Amino acid sequence: MSTPLFITGLAAVIFTLIAWGARSLPRENRQFFAVLPLNKDQHNQWTGLNLTWYGLLSANAYTFSVVIFLILGRSAQIPVRDLGILVSAMLAVCLPASRLLARWVAKKKNTLTVGGAVFIGTLAAPWLVQLHGALNPQSAPVSPVVFMAALATAYAFGEGLGRLACVSFGCCYGRPLSQCPPWVNALFSHFHLIFSGETKKIAYADDLTGKKVIPVQIITAVIYSVTGLSAAALFLSGRFIAALFLSIFVTQVWRFVSEFLRADFRGNFTVTPYQIMALASLCYTLAIPTLFPVTTGVPPQLGLGLSALWNPAVLLFIQAVWLVCFFHTGRSSVTGATLFFHVRQDRI
Repeated sequence: MSTPLFITGLAAVIFTLIAWGARSLPRENRQFFAVLPLNKDQHNQWTGLNLTWYGLLSANAYTFSVVIFLILGRSAQIPVRDLGILVSAMLAVCLPASRLLARWVAKKKNTLTVGGAVFIGTLAAPWLVQLHGALNPQSAPVSPVVFMAALATAYAFGEGLGRLACVSFGCCYGRPLSQCPPWVNALFSHFHLIFSGETKKIAYADDLTGKKVIPVQIITAVIYSVTGLSAAALFLSGRFIAALFLSIFVTQVWRFVSEFLRADFRGNFTVTPYQIMALASLCYTLAIPTLFPVTTGVPPQLGLGLSALWNPAVLLFIQAVWLVCFFHTGRSSVTGATLFFHVRQDRI
């Protein structure tokens, strides 16, 4: 498959999903997709565990990001085994960080932050590559710059699609248009989101259901997806540093800017810790090619990257990533359910 065809196919799938998400996910019936009965009380009713669209879409986004990373990494001649080990190490670092940093900023237990996880992951990634090389001296050396370029490109895709999860849960929402200047109202008069459902975060946190808000999640999804597509094209042409800088620059600058468009609680700060983390990640990334020069001159081979997916071990690994991510994000801890089962007497 040629690179232009690969990029075009990705674009078609991604923007179809974003268009569907913008129309469908703000609705009340797009927050929970299943409920598991847990315990029955004396009134013959069950308490239930809500499984969320947020978790489903987040797991899909994480997994899609991992697939892109595997394709890019393998196309740059990084062995599949090394890619799997490094992905597992990154998830082991980033998934706990998403909760711990959110607790520190928001002072709440049951919340997550992608921005905090990205900051920790950016700091840790090149050193994890170096540690992996030190522990496996018999393996071919992995260039931290090439690894970071593949990782940053995959992150742009994952974060872009992951914003659809925020739409379904009603979090990371934009400011209401009624509180914005006239020019902002004019700009978003035909491009806004209206959420419904009292269990969405935008409802119980700020009572903004039924009101027009800036579609910051959809804007982010589009910007990050375009960035991912552009960075993937650069990576597959062998321009690793350009792919790395483009991915990190656009995503982290937009993260800094987009915070000013959001209405959800981000801590009692004028400039939030997440904005500071974004700028710190950007500055740190600019230094990576100096600290870790590119050590490979082999041009990427897209066919080699795609063929890596047709491996039972790789497919099982991808499924395991999805299950771990869904288990981590898909069980709602801030909503509950009450269930009552009965026999349909008219159908006996």
